[in-house]
Amino acid sequence: MKNMFDLTDKKAIITGAGNGIGKAIAEALFNAGAEICMLDISDNLENITKEIDNDSSKIHFVKVNLANRKDLKLGFETALNKLKRIDILVNCAGTQKRHPSEDFPIEDWDLVIELNLTTVFSMCQLAGREMIKQGHGKIINIASMLSFFGGFTVPAYAASKGGVAQLTKTLTNEWGSKGIQINAIAPGWIQTYLTKALVGNPDREPAILSRTPANRWGKPEDLKGIAVFLASSASDFINGAIIPVDGGYLAK
Repeated sequence: MKNMFDLTDKKAIITGAGNGIGKAIAEALFNAGAEICMLDISDNLENITKEIDNDSSKIHFVKVNLANRKDLKLGFETALNKLKRIDILVNCAGTQKRHPSEDFPIEDWDLVIELNLTTVFSMCQLAGREMIKQGHGKIINIASMLSFFGGFTVPAYAASKGGVAQLTKTLTNEWGSKGIQINAIAPGWIQTYLTKALVGNPDREPAILSRTPANRWGKPEDLKGIAVFLASSASDFINGAIIPVDGGYLAK
C-alpha cells in the first residue's frame, strides 16, 4: 500500500520557519520527502537549512519581512521561482504583544494584525491562485487556543487568531471544490519565544498546567505529525478544520 503520508516530490513554502513551530514543521515536511522553501526575517536561515540537512538541494530559504506587503509578494515570488510549483503552504509566521487592553498601543495592534492575520490572507491568496490553476493544494494555517477564547492582555493576538480560524473556513467554502484543502492547527501552550512570558510565571503557569491533562508544556516537535498529516493525501477529505494540538487543554 502506498504510504499516504509520503510527501516525495511535493513543494512546500513555510513562513516563520526561523524558529519554534515553523522550524519544526519545515523539518518534518522535508523529512517526509518534500522540497521546502523557508520564509522568515531571521538572519539564521542558512544555518537552519544546514541543521535540517547539511547537503541537500531540496532546502531553500528567503529572508523576507512579511509585515511589509511589497516584501511579502516578492518573497513569495522568489520562493515560487526556486520551487517551480507550490503544493503546500504553511502559514506559521506570527508575533505577540502583551499590554492591558486599556493601554494597548495602536502601533502594536497594527503589527500583530498585519503579521498574524493579513499576512496569512495574502499568502493564502497568492498560493491559492497557483493551486486553483493546478487543481490541487494543501494550506495549513497556524491558529491558537485563542481562536477559541479570549486570553488576557493580548487583544490583538486573540483577534488575529480568531480571524485565522474564520479565514480558514471561508477559504474552504470557496476553494474546497477546486481540489484544495485548507485547515488550521491550533497549538496549545507550546514552549516558544511567544510564550516565554508565561513559562515559570507564578500567576499563569500553574493554571495552564493544571488544565492540561498531559501536565506539561508542549514542544514545537509536537506539531510535526499533524503538519505532515494535513500536508499529505491522508487528509484529502478534511477541510475547514481547526485541529487542537493541546495536550487535552480544551477537554476541561
